[in-house]
Amino acid sequence: MSDWQECKLGNITSKIGSGATPTGGENAYKPSGITLIRSQNVHDFSFEPDGLVYLDKEQADSLSNVDVKENDILLNITGESVTRCCLVPKSYLPARVNQHVSIIRPINTLADYSFIFYYLHSIKPELNSLAEIGCTRRALTKVMLEELPVPLPSLPEQRAIAAVLSCLDDKIGLLNRQNITLEGLAETLWRKMFVEDADTLWKKGKLSDICSKITKGTTPTTLKKDYVDNGINFIKVESITDAGYFIPEKFAYIDGDTNKLLSRSIVEENDIFYTIAGTIGRIAVATPEILPANTNQAIAIIRLKDATLFLNYIRLLLKTSNIINDMNSKIVFAVQPNLSLGMISETDMQIPDNRSLINFNRQSNSLFSKTRQNAIQIRTLSILRDSLLPKLMSGDVRVKM
Repeated sequence: MSDWQECKLGNITSKIGSGATPTGGENAYKPSGITLIRSQNVHDFSFEPDGLVYLDKEQADSLSNVDVKENDILLNITGESVTRCCLVPKSYLPARVNQHVSIIRPINTLADYSFIFYYLHSIKPELNSLAEIGCTRRALTKVMLEELPVPLPSLPEQRAIAAVLSCLDDKIGLLNRQNITLEGLAETLWRKMFVEDADTLWKKGKLSDICSKITKGTTPTTLKKDYVDNGINFIKVESITDAGYFIPEKFAYIDGDTNKLLSRSIVEENDIFYTIAGTIGRIAVATPEILPANTNQAIAIIRLKDATLFLNYIRLLLKTSNIINDMNSKIVFAVQPNLSLGMISETDMQIPDNRSLINFNRQSNSLFSKTRQNAIQIRTLSILRDSLLPKLMSGDVRVKM
């Protein structure tokens, strides 16, 4: 690494800057137009289009100094999502950013944008520490970013390092897109069989009619129990993605004694998780990879009487617009939005006959099996990328060119 040169980020970039919210706030947003990227769209290693808003030309022109260009790096600089970092797919350009997102634009003759992108990920702990300095709300300032030290190898080596990491991310992206397609096929099949071809003789019922248990846990600290460094997985809302995957890095851990005290929320295979506080409506299914596990009061555990028969049907039913609208109408807005277990139990639904459910499972099981296999592979590749990242960025591991 002796041949690497240390620079300041401000000296190898042509732009470091954030935007603003248009006058009028959310009322100014349009149904279409020029994309306005907000912190909720910027995730680690990925751009999430859910919740994108749009500006008209006049609004966009007022933010022309924060025009997002291809290969720009976006970094969240305020709030709970501070330090999340991604690149924006070309298909969402032209775009602007609001005041919670910074554009970082490397000078391409000095620094490879992908290398800088991965370097920012490699120093996330340092960035998080910086964000704690000098204010009540976590934030990174323009000066902090400009003064960041960046160890730079030659441009060819930068590109070689970035290519290794990009190869892993490309595979992860491919598997994620494949899962979106597979889930879309399952949802289409569900609509065909249970909406378009629904039998009027199917009986009506409540979700509780097909469940053996609908429960939730509690926070160990309320029982004067602490989290531990290793042990039984303790799953929180932030441990589940919007797409329904688990993030093991965001699991907490409890010991066996605490797990026994929280016996009502000990997780079993094929339990359905449904988030009911704060961020409402995330859905995931407990697979063997996450067990043993427990959860807190922000997640409902829905345990079916016959998971073999009903699991695929219910996991997709809960994602339908009718159920989402019904759940949203029941939300209680207190300290934070929440749903009660009783409200979930009373969810109206039609209960198809066993023959229809068996037929659906026969056609959908392979789709869900493939998404699970992909999720396991995504996890393996993510671990490999995250283990390589600091070694490549520090020069401890060198790439042959």
